[in-house]
Formats: sequence, C-alpha cells, structure tokens
Amino acid sequence: MQWSLPFYPYPASKVGYWSPVTSTLNWCEEDYYATVYSAEIVNTLTNLLFMWLGIKGIISCRRNQHDQIFLVAFCGYLVVGTGSFLFHSTLKYPMQLVDELSMIYTTCLMAYASFSYSRPSGIRVVLGISLAALAIFITLYYHYLQDPVFHQNAYALLTTVVVLRSVHTMEVTLRPRWRHSDEEDRIERQKKGLPVPSKERQHYENVRDIKTLKTMWFMVVYGLSMFLGGFFIWNLDNQFCSEIRQWRKTVGLPWGIFLEGHGWWHIMTGIGAYLYIIWGIWLRHCLNQRQDEYHLRWAHFWHIPEVIRTSPPHVNGVSRDKKST
Repeated sequence: MQWSLPFYPYPASKVGYWSPVTSTLNWCEEDYYATVYSAEIVNTLTNLLFMWLGIKGIISCRRNQHDQIFLVAFCGYLVVGTGSFLFHSTLKYPMQLVDELSMIYTTCLMAYASFSYSRPSGIRVVLGISLAALAIFITLYYHYLQDPVFHQNAYALLTTVVVLRSVHTMEVTLRPRWRHSDEEDRIERQKKGLPVPSKERQHYENVRDIKTLKTMWFMVVYGLSMFLGGFFIWNLDNQFCSEIRQWRKTVGLPWGIFLEGHGWWHIMTGIGAYLYIIWGIWLRHCLNQRQDEYHLRWAHFWHIPEVIRTSPPHVNGVSRDKKST
C-alpha cells in the first residue's frame, strides 16, 4: 500500500459569528474557514504562547520578588496576547485597539523601568508623566488617523530607544573596562560607606560580570533575531498574500498552517518580547548589586529562561529576610 501525507482541502470562507469585519486590518489568513467563532484561527491560537508566557512571568515575579515594574510589564505583556487573541477572533476595531495600543503601553512601562533607575524622585515623576502623555497622544492620534503604519512606526521607535538604552546601561554597568579601575572602585565604595572588597573578591566580580555579559549579549541577539525574523516573515505574508493563499490550498491542511506568516510573527515576537523582559529583570538585579542572589535558569536556547532567586538578600553580611531580635 502506498503511503502518502494526509491532505484535507481548505474549507471555503464563510460569514462568521462576529461578522462584519470592522477592523482597519485584515490579514492573509482566510476568514472563518475553520469555525464560525474565530475569524482567523491560526492567528488567534498562536497568541496562547503570549498568554502562557505572561502568566508564567507574573508568577515568577511574585515568587522571586523581582521589582514591581516588571510585574506590571508582564501584566501588560499578558494584555497584549489577550487583546491579540480577541482581535484575530473577531476582527473588530475595539479589539484591534486593545491589541495594538497595549503594545505601546507595555513598551512605555519598559522605558520607565530603563530610564528611571537611580534617578531622583522628581525626575521619576516627570518621566512618568511624560511617558503617560506620550501614550495618550499616540492613542488619540492613532484613533484619529486609523493608520496602522503610524502605530507600527511608533512601536518600532519606542522599542529601539528602550533597547539601545538598556544595552548602554548593561555595558557601562558590567563591562570592567567601562567602570573605574579596581583601585578607583575601592575608593569610590569607601566614599559611599559601602563594603570594600578584597582584590580576590574584585577579580571574582570582574570574571562573573564578563560571563554575565556574554550570556546577556546572546539573549539580546537571540531576541532581536526573533523580532526581525518574525517581521521578515510577516512582510512576506503581506507582499505575497495571493500566492501564499494558493500554496496553502495546494498543500492543504494541516500543512498549510505552517504558511501562516502572521502566526509566525506572534510566536517569534512573543519569545523576543519575553526575552527582553527577562533581560531587564536580570539587568536590574545587576544594577542593584544583587547578582549573587539570583541566577538565570536557561540550560539551552530552546528552553524558556527565568531569573531565579537562589539566596536571601544580605546587607553587610546579615540576611534581610531575618528580623533583628
């Protein structure tokens, strides 16, 4: 008996439960071909990765006592995935706004986390108000224009600024040659009343920070590659939609699912954005001089990384978790 791959022809598009379409965007996936309850079934279900990673990140922040700004960022990440799930299920304009604007708001949160660290309270207040005003402006202007290109450019610009700022902070904080010399660092710590490490301890910290930098740079390159790769596939989906639809009909189901470019965008940007928040968490602990209390659990690049608290915080050799008696 000759064996062949399974082939199921694509059902015809039909009027769905959420018809008519009111969004300003409609992607290359055919509408309502799988079920009347989901306009774009692949684009909808790929957002489950966002939702799962968002919940995982929230639980991790609470369990490992990461800074609250990252808990809020993961909540925003979860809203992005949920909004996109609802948008692609319904293709309704209000759900489109939830999807797209939550991306802007979450990026603004990460911008605040990046630029507000160690700043005086007055500057943090001004920064928070400025970012809130920027988010409101983008919301109102985008609703007025209803032009997806404006949203995409605003999101790309914000993301680029935040990533570049974080990379600069990472290098200046961890790269030994960008810091004071060991002797200058010891004098600086003495002036601030901080414990002065021995030369052996200083050497250990330098080696530790270089190792951390290598892993962080791999995370940055990996995350950016996922973002740019997803963007490239999505653009192919936009440019060659008619041809791709024909290819999907030729190969049939389930193989045509792998030709859903916007679904790959969801998967790849979901991983890239998650990596960015994890990188931000780890970098914040390094800025707080708490690297030895946390470690990155990431055995292989195909695993999901997580910053884990491995020991209670200490101040001058005394655990912060223990109450003085």
